[in-house]
Amino acid sequence: METVLRGLSYEACLVYLDDIVIVGKEFNDHLINIRKVLTKLRYAGLKLSLSKCHFFRREVKYLGHIVSSAGVQTDPDKTEAVKNWPRPKDVHELRSFLGLSTYYRRFVKGFSMIARPLHRLTEKQQKFTWTPECDEAFDHLKSVLTSAPNWHTQSLTGCLF
Repeated sequence: METVLRGLSYEACLVYLDDIVIVGKEFNDHLINIRKVLTKLRYAGLKLSLSKCHFFRREVKYLGHIVSSAGVQTDPDKTEAVKNWPRPKDVHELRSFLGLSTYYRRFVKGFSMIARPLHRLTEKQQKFTWTPECDEAFDHLKSVLTSAPNWHTQSLTGCLF
């Protein structure tokens, strides 16, 4: 898909595998970008599933994020999952939590420093012993992830979907 839509990424659309979000600063720009994307898809012989298409949205869920004219923010469903995550009982549960947390690291200033005590527990030959330092890091990480601000992007600010 990246190859088919080469030259339109970030100007007219966001692409990840077969997911496409078409953007535009104004309504007419959005219409023009829809036409550009659909033309390239048709030229490549690709078809869309109309039931999976959503047009003229002011915000969309995309790859676990909410993308809107305000920028990019974490999906409230994901932050709710983090908020309700129980304290890990073993390294497998901790890795699951860290996997989700790491996906949203760009929203958290100093993420690696906050998560360091937790990452230490996942090292080989490291016995899983939950300490007060781990408890503090876990709670702090949950707190900052559930109150993460928007991540503004110059190319998306002011866009309609």
